[in-house]
Amino acid sequence: MELTGNPKELALLRSFVPFDGMKPESLTAFARKISRRQATKGRVLFMEGDEDKQTFYLVSGSVDLLAEGEVIGSVRSGTPKSKNPLVHQLPRPYSAVATSDRIEYLQIDSEFLDVAVTLDQTGAYKVLELNGLEDNETTADDWMTALLQTKAFHKIPPANIQAVFMRLQRIDCRAGDVIIKQGDVGDYFYVVVKGICQVARETPLNKEGVRLAELKMGDTFGEEALISEVKRNATVTMVTDGVLMRLAKDDFRKLLHEPLLNWVDYESAKQIVEREGGQWVDVRLPSEFEHYRAEGAINIPLHSLRLKMKGLDRNRHYIVCCDTGRRSSACAYILAERGFQASVLKGGLSSTELAGPR
Repeated sequence: MELTGNPKELALLRSFVPFDGMKPESLTAFARKISRRQATKGRVLFMEGDEDKQTFYLVSGSVDLLAEGEVIGSVRSGTPKSKNPLVHQLPRPYSAVATSDRIEYLQIDSEFLDVAVTLDQTGAYKVLELNGLEDNETTADDWMTALLQTKAFHKIPPANIQAVFMRLQRIDCRAGDVIIKQGDVGDYFYVVVKGICQVARETPLNKEGVRLAELKMGDTFGEEALISEVKRNATVTMVTDGVLMRLAKDDFRKLLHEPLLNWVDYESAKQIVEREGGQWVDVRLPSEFEHYRAEGAINIPLHSLRLKMKGLDRNRHYIVCCDTGRRSSACAYILAERGFQASVLKGGLSSTELAGPR
């Protein structure tokens, strides 16, 4: 059962990390993408060795953590340990098995959660409000969260996510409007905010076009011609009245093809810190930082980086880290843009031994 975002559910979410540090408007939007589930005694939530990118929070009851069939620890709801995700490291070093007669837990896609926290801290919601992207029937939260859940959008460099939303232009459409026509030169990338579009392709045997797909809120189109520099291979027409967001070709290509950041693995990062006087900069929220961290790391959450940047040494090499690399890549981009030497921990802290149970 997915959460609805009512006050009681939001209060529940705020008892967990990192939801406790999210802005109200962000939390309300992302709550609807979280599942609340139940399990009976003996049910396995995940197995040792699993690499499925799902995050679990224990709401009620207790679970045992097992390694090679042996119990090595337990987690009980309402305790400090239960505020954090269950065994966040991948692949899972432990199995989690329900030990209460009935437990309740929350489950959410880990990549989507990471994007949610990144956008919350970069202020993307404020940008959307300022640009007037909400209407009475479909909110910016709905189409944006739908868009962010797509695996393709997860590939957009995190540092560019806010810039993408800032550059999107709103287009109000009527049923029957042709948005792109087969054979035209590509000029925009589109996101469906409201309404339904039809994709059709003309063939030698069917001049009216063969219907290929129907697009709804959160779906995107138009990227193929922009990436491959070829003409449009299909026609997209509005089936209903609706609203689209579009991103100009130059912005699309620039934001998707930014220079690669400097990524380092965990062993290389430790050598930079130990042998070259480097410094770990952990950009997670304080509550996440307290759970586990690299030795000697300083905590500068993403949302406060610009305020605290003046206290950093431009002659020092900073290893920027978070759970997965998404938030840290955004911070490293900001630092590099301002002349600092910064590298990003590849795979994030969740891929290291630091992420074991605490």
